[in-house]
Amino acid sequence: MDLGLADAKAVVQGGTQGMGRAAAECFAADGARVAVLARTKADLDATVEHLVELGSPEAFPLQADITDRDQVDAAFREVEQRWGELNILVNAAGPTGIGAFEELSDDDWTETLDVGAMGMIRCVRAAIPLLRKAEWGRIVNLSAHSTKRQSAGLTAYTAAKSMVTSVTKNLSISLAPDEILVNTVSPGSFASETLKGWARSVGIDPDDLYAIMAGIEEHFGHPAHLPRAGDPQEIGPVIAFLASRRNSYMTGANVNVDGGSDFC
Repeated sequence: MDLGLADAKAVVQGGTQGMGRAAAECFAADGARVAVLARTKADLDATVEHLVELGSPEAFPLQADITDRDQVDAAFREVEQRWGELNILVNAAGPTGIGAFEELSDDDWTETLDVGAMGMIRCVRAAIPLLRKAEWGRIVNLSAHSTKRQSAGLTAYTAAKSMVTSVTKNLSISLAPDEILVNTVSPGSFASETLKGWARSVGIDPDDLYAIMAGIEEHFGHPAHLPRAGDPQEIGPVIAFLASRRNSYMTGANVNVDGGSDFC
């Protein structure tokens, strides 16, 4: 399906791995110009090279720490200098924040909320003037299904993602007069680098999607109708659709992609 992304200008925050990278690959394959924002230069360089191979004519890296407002603002100034405007912003970077309430220090809470929620807010704030300059604009923020199905082991993580969901809904209202569509995608248990890291820590093969889901059910009580975790490649097209011109009337939505787990 042609998503109408040829020559669209997209920034994918957290786009060097997992679900963010999967979305960036969909954009590139459809001919969009993609800027990838992340902290690590080696990961950025490898991702941008891959996106160019897939078909993104002007893919380039934006090295920035999303917990630093000055770095975020500088990254979007570079976008403005190159493109002058922006069609798409995807916020995909996620926090850790794994642990029961009693186990989490003030520093744990601060770091989780800073990465998981404030990072998104900084990027949206910097992107809005560029989105308003474009003929059309979309924002897609990644939340989590745990905001609807709480777990004692994900207290801070879920709080950060709940903030993402709430802010996204509010943005869909405030940016509606500009016809900038703003939506949330709430993934279930996808084999992101964070989840793979957890799997390794508890002795689970991080490449076995079935074993990961069994571990999630055991440790967090979050089963799904499907007996396996998701592959990030399976969510990229959902993000890409919401960020595209083909999505012309959906805003303020929270789209579950969770293997049916929202109803278990």
